[in-house]
Amino acid sequence: MENIKSYVQQHKDRFINELIELLKIPSVSADTAYSQDVIDTAEAVKESLSKAGCDYVETCDTPGYPIIYGEKIIDPNLPTVLVYGHYDVQPPDPLELWTSPPFEPVIKTTDIHPEGAIFARGACDDKGQMYMHVKALELMVQSNTLPCNVKFMIEGEEEVGSASLAWFVERNQEKLKNDVILISDTGMISNQQPSITTGLRGLSYVEVEVTGPNRDLHSGLYGGAVANPINILAKMIASLHDENNHITIPGFYDKVQELSAEERAEMAKAPFSLEKYKNALNIADVYGEKGYVTNERNSIRPTLDVNGIWGGYTGEGAKTVIASKAYAKISMRLVPNQEWEEITELFTKHFTSIAPAGVTVKVTPHHGGQGYVTPIDSIGYQAANKAYTETFGVPAIPVRSGGSIPIVALFEKELKSKTILMGFGLDSDAIHSPNEHFGIFNYLKGIETIPLFYKYFVELSK
Repeated sequence: MENIKSYVQQHKDRFINELIELLKIPSVSADTAYSQDVIDTAEAVKESLSKAGCDYVETCDTPGYPIIYGEKIIDPNLPTVLVYGHYDVQPPDPLELWTSPPFEPVIKTTDIHPEGAIFARGACDDKGQMYMHVKALELMVQSNTLPCNVKFMIEGEEEVGSASLAWFVERNQEKLKNDVILISDTGMISNQQPSITTGLRGLSYVEVEVTGPNRDLHSGLYGGAVANPINILAKMIASLHDENNHITIPGFYDKVQELSAEERAEMAKAPFSLEKYKNALNIADVYGEKGYVTNERNSIRPTLDVNGIWGGYTGEGAKTVIASKAYAKISMRLVPNQEWEEITELFTKHFTSIAPAGVTVKVTPHHGGQGYVTPIDSIGYQAANKAYTETFGVPAIPVRSGGSIPIVALFEKELKSKTILMGFGLDSDAIHSPNEHFGIFNYLKGIETIPLFYKYFVELSK
């Protein structure tokens, strides 16, 4: 452990500067204006893996953005760890809410990160956490302590549904063969209390379009006489939850697994302050499904949320129109056993059925994925827990995340491997939001902890 700490301290400035250079490239996969930047980032990742010690690295073409594959095989008889990460990032909008430009990384101190944090889009999700693994490989290679084989699969479409990754995995099962999959694209409770994510929610993401008259109409001449698509859409969305914030789509809860009182009691052991939670978000109170507490609502219960809504005139000043169309983007976070394709179908059927006769409705599915639960008695989990315990001084707490990494379920289906989610981000790191950041402490602690996972995974596999 002292050798690991010594190497990290000796090279920490270089580690930080390399990540900053990677964060400068605006690899926004959702916007075709950034296509070349996404490709440039892939090449930067490829070069970093070669420099870190991979014996073989290649750019794998896909129907979409390329996947970077790398490997260092020291002995085919030893276990193999497959590291997954992504180099694409969320769009930076709204730009006006950033305190510094999203692709001009700066280090700032905060109350939570007194040692400093890197502010930039992708700092935590997922460039910073992905790059920890690259530097951990470098550390093990340079110190001659790599105890097993390692493969890397770094993609560029995670933020838009990982369609090409599924295509790639299905066609490269032998290349990707492994004993455990290691991902850092989640978080932990705090810098004092590590945690390991043992569950992820699934996702169904759709866009809806409500159409009324064949053109925008004068709201004085036609108001009150024809259906207003924006008004109708608002009513339809409002009807998707009842007075207890229970989702009203028929069949939505049919496959939802109810956790036992014992399991809910274990979850409740994780440190959580409701007052700090509210203060951090500047809200007067929390809100959600009746009968569940905050940490259950955002992890073990399914949800339905509007992610965007628009229509009509939204420019400066007034324009008195009844819009011809109104739109919304809606995401549903799902729990294990809920099939995302089935939920998408249930939503489509219900949403079209509740539209009044004066409008027509179109539902366009975008992407989705299954939920996932990993057992805490697996060798991978135990290895991760021993690694966290050694670097943080306390054991990790198993937690279920409200987020989605749809490809985790795909990995188990196609590669027959369990996934270990070793996240080092914090809830306060503002991923997907303006002013995303990643603590210097967290970044370097990840580089310290990951090599210990390899060590303990090999020891426990004997």
